[in-house]
Amino acid sequence: MEFVFGILGVLCLFYYGIIVLYSGLATSFSSIWPVLAGCLFLMAAASRIYRLFGEKIPLRLTVSAVTAAAAFFVIFLVVEILMGLNFFSLKKYSADYCIVLGAQVRGNEASNSLRYRLDKALEYARIHPNTVFILSGGQGKGENISEAEFMYRYLLENGVPEYQLIKEEQSQSTYENMVYSKLLIDAREAERRATIRNIMAEAGYLVPPDDEVTIRVAVLTSNFHVMRAKSIARNIGIPNVSGIAARSDPVLFIHFCVRECFAILKDKFMGNM
Repeated sequence: MEFVFGILGVLCLFYYGIIVLYSGLATSFSSIWPVLAGCLFLMAAASRIYRLFGEKIPLRLTVSAVTAAAAFFVIFLVVEILMGLNFFSLKKYSADYCIVLGAQVRGNEASNSLRYRLDKALEYARIHPNTVFILSGGQGKGENISEAEFMYRYLLENGVPEYQLIKEEQSQSTYENMVYSKLLIDAREAERRATIRNIMAEAGYLVPPDDEVTIRVAVLTSNFHVMRAKSIARNIGIPNVSGIAARSDPVLFIHFCVRECFAILKDKFMGNM
């Protein structure tokens, strides 16, 4: 087993080198790869020590170490499978609102992740002209404009009418994306329903209670991110949530999936999903 652990550790370091060359040392959470490599090398060393001196190591210690490693592997595998199941959406109906989650803007240029999400948003807008897009993303470090503002300009320039676009520029995390987007949706729905209620009342029609009026909300983000975004949206009370998955950068896809696993566990622990 030490040979397998050693090879996996080398592969982690090799992939870390690819990440650094491709997108730089500042790539979010990239340090996880040398950390994983170190853990694998330690496991290789521990496996060798056990093979040589196993009879001297207490059984309780061996069982505890193997159980902990197996539990981590199973949890990681289950989370990754659940993420994969959310790569595809079987719901083809038109959403009333589509929350488009922002991604990094480098100065005034979109990252690959943001570009892929915007291309998917354009594709959806052409098929669903009545959907209102909530463009969600604040301005972070190294960004000259907010992610929402970049998305707004891009979609306008590519033919999406202004009345379909609403900017949400406060959020700095996925949880905040959902919370602030829900506030915008609730405010717009309250105004829209008040207008409809007044028109119907003047015309002598009965107005259905608000709790009988349902809306459909889609969340558009990178494929690896759909599961967490949908879970958070449901947790804060956004109704009838579906996911729309944009493709991811092929070089960084494995990195994004590993990083997302830890983000899911963190949000689950904090009660965000």
